Amino acid sequence: MTAQPDVYAQLTAEGQDVDRLVADLDTAGWERLTPAPGWTIAHQIAHLAATFRMAELAVSDPDAFTRLTSGLSADFNTNVQHALAGYLAEPPEVLLKRWRAERAAVDEALTATPPGQLVPWLVRPLPAAVLAAAGMMELFAHGQDIADALGVRRQYGDRIRHLVEFVVRTWDFGYQSRGLAVPDVQLRFEVTGPSGASWTFGPADSGERIAGPAVDLCLLATRRRHRDDLALTATGAEADRWLDIAQAYRGPAGAGRQPGQFAGGTA
Repeated sequence: MTAQPDVYAQLTAEGQDVDRLVADLDTAGWERLTPAPGWTIAHQIAHLAATFRMAELAVSDPDAFTRLTSGLSADFNTNVQHALAGYLAEPPEVLLKRWRAERAAVDEALTATPPGQLVPWLVRPLPAAVLAAAGMMELFAHGQDIADALGVRRQYGDRIRHLVEFVVRTWDFGYQSRGLAVPDVQLRFEVTGPSGASWTFGPADSGERIAGPAVDLCLLATRRRHRDDLALTATGAEADRWLDIAQAYRGPAGAGRQPGQFAGGTA
């Protein structure tokens, strides 16, 4: 089996790809609305900056991270708006610099941390490598919103496997976020990477199976595309239900995207 590239390096590369989407935007570009209701491109970058700041704190100073999160409101949206406020108060060029600084700080902190070392996070402690994959999920999701706002078709390579593995790891989040009981099943995932590589996860004899392109799986689980617009198939009643509620993050599911909302394709 070919070794996967270092997830830390791939997190850096994913951040650089999103950076290229916004690096040359003028003020009007930063104010452009994205598919996320009420969110401009500036909101998307502010969210990423705030998330990366928290990730750096979790890795470099777990006690400080715990103190920070213990003071959060029980209302998810209130916490998000509070986290964004300081970044959104800045002009675009300052926001961009601050986001770049937050990314660089995470890169430095992760480089000094063994991939298997547990670090605190919002739902439960994670190995540092999994936290890096969660960062890739954030970049993928919000980068897609930015690309959609700009009319850009993103290109993905096989580093997306780290995100696929994160989706598989968090397969139960869609149930938990909706207050649903997690079923006693094991899903089988059979997906194809951008290079054509086949990736499989879960028991081979499972009757509940998800199959299709890896990029489509990530678009579904980040709720950036509706299942009807993706080339994913389900075998089994629970697998089919999962395609309706898949979500690789905790917090309110929101309305997601509507069928046919993006006529130009999936990515």
